[in-house]
Amino acid sequence: MELLNQIQQPNQIINDYDVIKNASHFIEANTIPVTLDHLKKDCIIPVFSKDNESTISHYEFINKTVEVAQKLFPDAILNPPEVRVSHIVKGRIPSAVGKPAKELQEHEKTIYYERCAFVIEIPQISEMVNGNKLNLTIGGVRSLSHENLYAKKSLEKFKVFIGFQNKVCTNLCVSTDGYANDIRIGSILELEETINNLSLQWNKEKQLGTLEMMSKFELNNEQFAHLVGKLKMYQHLPREEQQTTFPLAINDNQINTIIRDYFNCRDFSRQENGAINLWNLYNLITGANKSSYIDSFLDRGLFAYEFTQDLCNSIQNQKPNWYLNKLMINN
Repeated sequence: MELLNQIQQPNQIINDYDVIKNASHFIEANTIPVTLDHLKKDCIIPVFSKDNESTISHYEFINKTVEVAQKLFPDAILNPPEVRVSHIVKGRIPSAVGKPAKELQEHEKTIYYERCAFVIEIPQISEMVNGNKLNLTIGGVRSLSHENLYAKKSLEKFKVFIGFQNKVCTNLCVSTDGYANDIRIGSILELEETINNLSLQWNKEKQLGTLEMMSKFELNNEQFAHLVGKLKMYQHLPREEQQTTFPLAINDNQINTIIRDYFNCRDFSRQENGAINLWNLYNLITGANKSSYIDSFLDRGLFAYEFTQDLCNSIQNQKPNWYLNKLMINN
């Protein structure tokens, strides 16, 4: 029996009813859900201390992205943004200095969040890939930890993507040309041009083709074990060997999650014979990525896409790959 096969089999269709019953968040670790209205009305805006100039708020970032998305897709109805935040920073107004915390009134408290991630789903624009419904999604990440708030105001960093959300599991599908991971802007008005440029460079058909291709290849139980063993080994490789190997972006706990879900995931686990196709493997990786902190979340989502694509290309073109058993390439 061949160690790796191109597989031709009907896709299992998973309906929207199942999706609703098993709804989950696009990111979960160390985050809480908040509304856009909460960010607008209840959160203070941090400033650059040297000149007291305000930062671009999370609300402005999300609201402007919503406006741009509506212009890009004028005939579509956008879902309200799903917003997740972490690393709350608490404070109090000057008149409450020295007051015991338990005696503080609500109007005397101040808060803001260091990190924020959001997605805007456009369900009217969807595709079926490998039996799964993917909805067009635009989103972004902002972390104030990347800013030097003790200096004068400078260009601020944002991350934005356009891609898809898998409605089976709410995993995000982030592609190379649909992700801008180092946007530097001085005002919120500059964001519109950046998102417009991103939408122009994003090749929707290329991403869909890559996702579709993933289902054409599978690993048997032994090959999967070899792969996760190499994933575990990577962090212990000598530096010079790491530099010639596809860089690993996920951590050991996330690798353990992939292994666990290989056996137990309802939608993307192994087949009865122990085999798993690379589309399911990709979704195990993006599922494990939900445990990432906000600031590394999209970068690891891109890793999942590029890593699985690299496995596909190596197998398809018979090219050596450190993560794959050599026998797989030779068969």
